[in-house]
Amino acid sequence: MLSIIIPVRNEADNLEDIFDYFSNNLKNLNYEALIINDFSRDNTLINAKVLCEKSKNFKVLDNKKKGLGGAINFGIKESSGKYITIMMADHSDNISDLLTYVKLMDTGKYEAILGSRFLKESKVIDYPIQKLILNRIFNFFVSLIFWNKYNDYTNAFKIYKKTALLEIMPLISESFNIFLEIPLKIISRNYSYKIIPINWTGRKKGETKFKIKELRAKYLFTLIYCFIEKSLLNLKK
Repeated sequence: MLSIIIPVRNEADNLEDIFDYFSNNLKNLNYEALIINDFSRDNTLINAKVLCEKSKNFKVLDNKKKGLGGAINFGIKESSGKYITIMMADHSDNISDLLTYVKLMDTGKYEAILGSRFLKESKVIDYPIQKLILNRIFNFFVSLIFWNKYNDYTNAFKIYKKTALLEIMPLISESFNIFLEIPLKIISRNYSYKIIPINWTGRKKGETKFKIKELRAKYLFTLIYCFIEKSLLNLKK
């Protein structure tokens, strides 16, 4: 089984689209979609409960610790699948890429598939140019610091074996920086992984929760934390 963790905060306008998108395109896949409500102040929770009554594949859970990092941690612990993927509620991730993820994981060769929006074969639509440039620069320096070829740490959409995620816990990041912490730990601890191109489309509804100025310190903290951990792991070898 595949567990799809969907963290949501004030995403009432996007939930029905996500439900229809999954229901229409994942008919042949054994999956559960865990909608993790992160203290929404709109009708997200109400709408999620209505949708979950329509399908056994969908479940809604209330986050116990406020913040995106808390929602992801909670979703991992509550998941039932052999594989776990994280998809945002803004409809930016592509279902065909998800099916490719699962197919590659089923080969048994990998413990993670790391999608990248920044490979030659990738297709990116409606990405604000300033954000794109900053993202590319940041990912370049992360790859340089950690001496690896992966170039899209800031995107949530990847897939992991649940056993691998449980082994790299605790995940201490509180916000979007958790999407940096997870792949850095996976790579630093020498789990088997494959990098593939993915497609990404900018948000059409709702408001982005990603605020660069507010998150700079959090990303820096995660970088330092993961670098120290990697250095300690190297000393033990």
